[in-house]
Amino acid sequence: MTSYIPPALRGRRARLIALSVALPVGIAGSLVALPLTAQATPSADAVIAEVYGGGGNSGATLTHDFIELGNAGGAAFDLTGWSVQYLSGSPGATTKWSVTPLSGAIPAGGSYLIQQAKGTGGTDALPTPDATGTIAMSASSGTVALVHSTTALTCLTADDCAADAGIKDLVGFGTAVVRETSPATGADNTHSVTRDAKLTDTDNNSVDLSGATPSPRNSAGEGGGTAPGDGDPSPTPSPTNTTPGDVRIHDIQGKTRISPYVGQSVTNVPGVVTAVRSTGTSRGFWIQDTKPDNDPATSEAVFVFTGTTTPQVKVGDSVLVSARVVEYYPGGQASGVQSLTELSGATTVVLSSGNELPAPVVITAKTVPDKYAPKVKGGGNIEALPLKPTKYALDWFEAHEGMRLQIGDSRVVGASNSYGETWVTTKPKQNATPRGGTIYKSYDDVNSGRLKLISLTGDQITANVGDTLTGTSTGVLDYSNYGGYVLQTTTLGKVKSAGLKAEVAKKGKSDELSVATYNVENLAPANAQSKFDRLAEGIVTNLAAPDVVSLEEIQDNSGATNDGTVAADKTLAKFIAAIKAKGGPSYEWRSIDPEDGKDGGQPGGNIRNVFLFNPQRVSFVDRPGGDATTPVKVVTTTTKDKKGKVVKTEVSLSASPARINPTSTAWNSSRKPLVGEFTFRGQQVFVVGNHFNSKGGDQPLHSANQPPVLSSETQRVAQSKEVHAFVSDLLAKDKQAKIVVLGDLNDYPFSKPLDTLTKGKVLTDLIDTLPKNERYSYVYDGNSQTLDHILVSPAIKKPGYEVVHINAEFADQASDHDPQVVRIK
Repeated sequence: MTSYIPPALRGRRARLIALSVALPVGIAGSLVALPLTAQATPSADAVIAEVYGGGGNSGATLTHDFIELGNAGGAAFDLTGWSVQYLSGSPGATTKWSVTPLSGAIPAGGSYLIQQAKGTGGTDALPTPDATGTIAMSASSGTVALVHSTTALTCLTADDCAADAGIKDLVGFGTAVVRETSPATGADNTHSVTRDAKLTDTDNNSVDLSGATPSPRNSAGEGGGTAPGDGDPSPTPSPTNTTPGDVRIHDIQGKTRISPYVGQSVTNVPGVVTAVRSTGTSRGFWIQDTKPDNDPATSEAVFVFTGTTTPQVKVGDSVLVSARVVEYYPGGQASGVQSLTELSGATTVVLSSGNELPAPVVITAKTVPDKYAPKVKGGGNIEALPLKPTKYALDWFEAHEGMRLQIGDSRVVGASNSYGETWVTTKPKQNATPRGGTIYKSYDDVNSGRLKLISLTGDQITANVGDTLTGTSTGVLDYSNYGGYVLQTTTLGKVKSAGLKAEVAKKGKSDELSVATYNVENLAPANAQSKFDRLAEGIVTNLAAPDVVSLEEIQDNSGATNDGTVAADKTLAKFIAAIKAKGGPSYEWRSIDPEDGKDGGQPGGNIRNVFLFNPQRVSFVDRPGGDATTPVKVVTTTTKDKKGKVVKTEVSLSASPARINPTSTAWNSSRKPLVGEFTFRGQQVFVVGNHFNSKGGDQPLHSANQPPVLSSETQRVAQSKEVHAFVSDLLAKDKQAKIVVLGDLNDYPFSKPLDTLTKGKVLTDLIDTLPKNERYSYVYDGNSQTLDHILVSPAIKKPGYEVVHINAEFADQASDHDPQVVRIK
């Protein structure tokens, strides 16, 4: 996508279930599995059994955070000299572990409860704790370790923690960097991450623990849950009361996004099972009321969450469900997402089977409103606002949460990905692109017709943008942190190909300098040769072998291995060889090696910007002095006649290649711009290659806050100011300077960073010269949008410019970005 996004940031129930495997942006995009895994020998006795950081938070019942230990062994486990320790999910260089010393023992086959910090809410105290600490844990992401010491750990990476013999067990959850294999998912204000009753320990947190209703249990056996070794919970007893309760599903869902019954228990809620999710770590089933009310603002369906337990119901069963009402925030409430109303900790009574399902709501082009979301003046949370399903798309979907929906023939606007997701539009005329997508034109025009599809039954389709999903697709409406509302399909249409073809750029004339930008998505020597070959084919054939190519996301020689390597000569040698093998030129390259771990991206990868250039067409002006921390300067050289009169002024760079103000805080944990001085047919051309910080951390379009908070934008504005200052200085000393600023700027043409970069008309963003429905280089969540840009200075007249669509619209991609090229006379 835009920069590295760990898989855990994209994990959510919809994906886990659809694939029956763990994990999942895109806030999203480019995904590479982290190699960092903290692993110890699987324990036969003491383990961390449950972690809950939502105590006292919004929607929580319990007042305190807690950690529960379990002992699967046949003897008591002595905790003298032991501690539990906590680390934030994304530790920095100065982050410290928090320590709670322990005493006593975990009984054989028993539990041990450690109470942690108290929140401001909640109503229920924990059972009497066996130990007490003051650690305020995150509800959604963090790491807990059981340590044979009371001295704080010093490891801050999974590899380092794996090498620490003092750590007996370790649980990373949410998006935790330090974890065993993969982090556990499902934690939030109302869910802990919990092992099964057998205390299974495979050294993979995502397999061993899953989201569940918190059930703290102390060494005396007081509290909820099942003691270790007791096996599976007993079957639901035969019902003695089969009378539907007074509370119906539409009462639970209510007329706002938050249930009026949140945190309360409801009894014998009636409904018919419409779909079952029986795989993955987030199992459950949907029920829908067959006797709806007449209020369009209240949904008639709800999801019953069973965690890792396979539901013992079938589609068509008429059931009564008794459970606690919770609001589940996929990815954690702090991410700004909306919640999903659920029934948790359920007891289910089956009254009859084989019942007819409620008819699905049929979505046509006119069903969902054109306006996307209500707005709060000055920004703010919309959860308490009354739903207006006839006015806003987000309200319409919320008012149909969990219900059966059906779509007919629908155009694909987001290609199928490896997670089984495909985006379609229910509004075929809404901001259509010439190639079949849906253009994202502004913050106020979000394309309300987009809908993500995932198959509940395991059906797989492969579709490109512009293809048509024919026939009917029916399913239940779910919600996830990535993409928002998703149709979990029980029947899926067939793909009719539109024959989408990869584009080929015009070949530059002999007197035209061609300059391209291409994000090659974490390219490293260990990548398959086929990736190198496809990227090379893109440069040689589709981009017509540009004279200069500015590359983003070139990794170091060891790729994602975090071993201190920063050089990337092997990566580039392999890539250049692949280009030559495809009939391309023998490119040379220039770059600046980053400081280890200082440029963001995939941990250990040390991604950087690189210039490739064809020495048969263009010369690179090498000037010494460029390194990771030295800022480039614009140097003026004057020539005077015999009388001392200035007759000629020349500008140059103090170093080439070099970096723009690399020690500025604007570039913290982000790539630094690469500046180079080229000569083409005797003329100077200055090229600035960029890869601004990612949009990670921004709230999604479907956020509970409207408009969403774009927290990452602040840094990109600062980065734009740095580049703008450099360009302005260069133009002040030579207003005829030919400057090309290009790369993955990770933002839209209508954004503050691009406004900052073009301020004073020092640069023209060439994407703005295209027709509005062609301004895209990237497809995310069904929106065709622009993150990559080429900008030029005023001295560059009538440039030839193209976005070359070869990746973003296709299910089979070499990168998630489309390259761009400009031709300059």
